[in-house]
Amino acid sequence: MSITKEQIIAALSQVEDPDFKKDLVSLGMIKDITFDDNNISFTVELTTPACPLKDQIEQDCRNAIAQMVSNTAKVTINFTSRVTTLRDKKDILPNVKNIVVISSGKGGVGKSTVAVNLALALSNSGASVGLVDADIYGPSIPTMLGIHGQKPGLQKIDDKSKIVPVDYLGMKVMSIGLLISEKQPVAWRGPMATSALRQIMTDVLWDELDYLILDLPPGTGDIHLTLAQSFPITGAVIVTTPQEVALADARKAVAFYQLDQIKIPILGVVENMAYFIPPDMPEKKYYIFGKGGGRLIAQQFEIPFLGELPIEQVIREGGDLGKPAALQFSNPAAKAFGDLAQSVAQQIAIHNANFVTT
Repeated sequence: MSITKEQIIAALSQVEDPDFKKDLVSLGMIKDITFDDNNISFTVELTTPACPLKDQIEQDCRNAIAQMVSNTAKVTINFTSRVTTLRDKKDILPNVKNIVVISSGKGGVGKSTVAVNLALALSNSGASVGLVDADIYGPSIPTMLGIHGQKPGLQKIDDKSKIVPVDYLGMKVMSIGLLISEKQPVAWRGPMATSALRQIMTDVLWDELDYLILDLPPGTGDIHLTLAQSFPITGAVIVTTPQEVALADARKAVAFYQLDQIKIPILGVVENMAYFIPPDMPEKKYYIFGKGGGRLIAQQFEIPFLGELPIEQVIREGGDLGKPAALQFSNPAAKAFGDLAQSVAQQIAIHNANFVTT
């Protein structure tokens, strides 16, 4: 019995995307179906290169073909990705599909560490990524990436000068720390700081980006209000540590983004410095600062819990030496940041899909 395209489509229409709870065919994720004799080939277009469910989708497709078309067919499945967006090309920053803010209620919880390594993990997955150091008063990204001394360029576009961001392993980076001396304090009042932020966002020549990650200062002040009211933010990631003093401020950060005048979707909560694994005892896991605080906040506010990140020497050293842990692939910390990138990308895709269908 010969294979038909209709049979293949009917089989794949039984495969459900685990995130969207709809079949791959109706979602438009099946492309380029070809077949001859006993060979079947098609492409699955994922909503992000960092899709954590790729293996499951592939296996479900193979099972559907075997059950409904032919259990002897040679099936070739190719994967591509197209990061979804709700942005309009007429919006501010038209080349950026998704703007994600990394926020915390207080300092010292590792927000910049999370922002840098999340951005790199997304870039490692194949996404096009930009990173903005929005902490005008305390820029740390130049140190964490080891790019002190590098200066953004200038390029004329339609008689206007645009800033060319620094390229770091294919990721585009912008920080006020790249424009001033490392030892120079930023002694500006609020309006000057917010004006500088707008400049390093809108006067920059951004490439086509799937994700623009913004490392925010602690708290809920001028910078946060400016971003919320001036830019179409896709969502916020809240960073906390397990201690109650950090959790209390994290709750305030969540409440800030839920204010009526803000209304920025919260992609989830990530618990940093959650546990310690001794290098000589990898089977042990010590919860030095408490356990489960980030998960509790997620439950209280009914928002996603994005996972736990370990406290490890390699993460601290990586930030100090400009060698981020996300690039040290043999270390468990790199996997933890990779898992976080998958979770964040997954939540962005779900948010964008739900927004369109509601």
